Order: sequence, then C-alpha cells, then structure tokens
Amino acid sequence: MKIYTKTGDKGTTALYGGTRVPKYNLRIESYGTVDELNSYIGLIKDQHIDDALKKSLLKIQTDLFTLGSMLATPPEKETLKNGKERLNIPKINSNSILFLENEIDAMNTELPQMTHFILPGGHQTVSFCHIARCVCRRAERISVALNDQETIHSDILMYLNRLSDYLFTLARKLSKDLSVQEIKWIPEKEN
Repeated sequence: MKIYTKTGDKGTTALYGGTRVPKYNLRIESYGTVDELNSYIGLIKDQHIDDALKKSLLKIQTDLFTLGSMLATPPEKETLKNGKERLNIPKINSNSILFLENEIDAMNTELPQMTHFILPGGHQTVSFCHIARCVCRRAERISVALNDQETIHSDILMYLNRLSDYLFTLARKLSKDLSVQEIKWIPEKEN
C-alpha cells in the first residue's frame, strides 16, 4: 500500500465509501480530532504507569479507531446496495460506554472526594491526561456540530463525553499514584 496517493493535493479527501469532501469538512475535523486524541492517549500509555491502565488505554485507542471509522462513513454510505453494512467492524456501543463507566467507578473508589475544581498539572503524565481531556472535549464539540448537520450515531457523542470524564479521573488517579498533590482552584478575591 502506497503512503502517498496525490489525490488530496487539491484540498479534498475521500470519506469511507468514496465521497470526496474538502479537508476542512466537519466530518474530517471530527475524526481528525479523534485521531489527535488517540495520539495523546498513546503518549499517556507510554509513560511509567500501571500495566492495567496501559491495557485499558490500549482498548480505548482501539475503540477510538473504530469511532473514527464510524465518523468517516457518511450515513448514505453505511450500507451497500444489497443491504449489507459497508463498515464491517464492531461499532462503538453501550458496552464501550459501560467499559469507561466501570473504569471511572473503579478509579474513583481510590480517590478522595472532590471539593474544588482542580488545576491541570503537578506532573508531566498528569498534564498529558489533561491535554487529552481537552482534545476529547474538542472532538466532542466538533462531533456535536456535525450531528447538527447530519445525524451521527448517538453512541459516538456519549462515548466522547464519557471518555473526557475517564481522562479527568485518570489524571486524578495518576496524581495519587505519583504522590502529586492536586492543586485546588480557589478564586482570588479582589482587594
């Protein structure tokens, strides 16, 4: 398989199924941002963290590839003329979302109750989690905008929403694991 095709040299790219769109199309923005998110999750996974967390992050990366494929497939191209699904891969679904919720709940059992907002930082690995969380929120916002133009699977929006919660909780867990004190946001009062 050749890496370069030259078909995008004039600013368009093909969606799954062959439809060509400008590279700034919301569908491209949505799965491109999911790809960026996946790269940051890979960066977190490459840190010195617990092997069980690495395994969970690998599953999330796989799910994000699936989610990106779903976003790259316009609704009119989801099925072939014979009625079979064009995208012959597992879909993001309620089980994917439940996985994230179970992971969040498990991490939360080890964490102190939150009493304030928390400022990002304290350790490089924790900061990577917060960056990934912000990219996840951007992917979610773009996907919501796309959904306003043309319907996408509702599980995609739920998954991205839950994943940002997972990444926030992971940042808190890694702060605890790395013995990093969380920095509470306490607004300064004017004199």
